[in-house]
Order: sequence, then C-alpha cells, then structure tokens
Amino acid sequence: MDNINWRGILESLLFAAGDEGLSLKQVCSVLELSEEEANARLQDLKKDYENDETRGIYITELAGTFQLVTKKVHADYLKKLVESPSVSSLSQAALETLAIIAYKQPITRVEIEQIRGVKTERPISTLTSKGLVKEVGRAEGTGRAYLFGTTTEFLDYFGLNNLEELPPLPENIQEDASQDEADLFFEKFQETIESDEG
Repeated sequence: MDNINWRGILESLLFAAGDEGLSLKQVCSVLELSEEEANARLQDLKKDYENDETRGIYITELAGTFQLVTKKVHADYLKKLVESPSVSSLSQAALETLAIIAYKQPITRVEIEQIRGVKTERPISTLTSKGLVKEVGRAEGTGRAYLFGTTTEFLDYFGLNNLEELPPLPENIQEDASQDEADLFFEKFQETIESDEG
C-alpha cells in the first residue's frame, strides 16, 4: 500500500470534482482512509502546491470542500484568456438557448426546442462545456428527461448577483416577435419586387 501514488490520485479526484470540490468525507470514502489520514494527505498535497512556485494551481478549502484553483499571481493572463473573443463569444444559437434556460429553468431540451423551433443539442453542449448551464435534475413522467439550469459561472459571466437581476421580459414578447418577422418578410418581399421591376 505504501507505493500508492496518493498525490496523483488526489490531484485527479480534485480535478474531476471541478468547482464542486470534494469534502473530506468524500475523500475518505474514495480512498478508504480515516478522516485523519485523508486530511494529512490533502494537507501534504496542499503544501506541495504552495511551496512550488512553478505550479499554476493550488488547493483551497472553501465551505468544507477542497478545490483546485488557479494562483492569483496569474490573474492577468487568465483575464486575457477569458476576454479573448474566440473564447468568450457565444453563437446566436447558444445565446438564444442560454436566454431560454435562464428565464424558464428548470427546463428540458425538448421544451427549449419547442420555444426555439430548432434542435438545441449543440448549443446546450457548448453552454455546458463553458460551465454556463448544467443538468439540475430529471423531469417527471416518461423518459425522465434531463432538466437544465444556469450555474454560478453564468451569474459571474453576466455580472449578476442572482437570477432576480435578469432584465424583465416584455409582456407582449410574442406579438413583438411576430411583428418583427412580418416586417422582415415585407422588407424582403419589397426588395424582391423592386429587383424584378428594375
């Protein structure tokens, strides 16, 4: 048992846990160690990160969970990455899907598709990979479809403290959308007539 790579295992577990982090009880359960032993191994790994200036991450303990986080000294570079247009921009489809989830959560993929009128597998996948939405449960009934909701990263991304700060939707949103579609149709129709006449 002494040749087990505890540091590597712990690092893998913390990485896989992501923002959720791991509680001491979870570490004990997975590694089959006592709380004292698990805590000692976590503290050893934590010291390794803190003492190694070449590492870009360290372990923090927040609300009873251990998490891998980036070092503040690299904040300027992380900010550039996040602000890079290729990283932070979302497609129109992803934005539409995100808006529907934000206002209607918890919501299933089928319900989102009924609102958008098109498939949403790819936008949901993109939003999930960016950490803006996540599965928050299962719907009742046949099939028990996944329910989607926004994350704390969503709030951070849009500078919100909570979902109550979302701007209110217009009351006549359906009428507005129909009118916009009609205007666009007549605009295109008029262009076609003019080009035929010309």
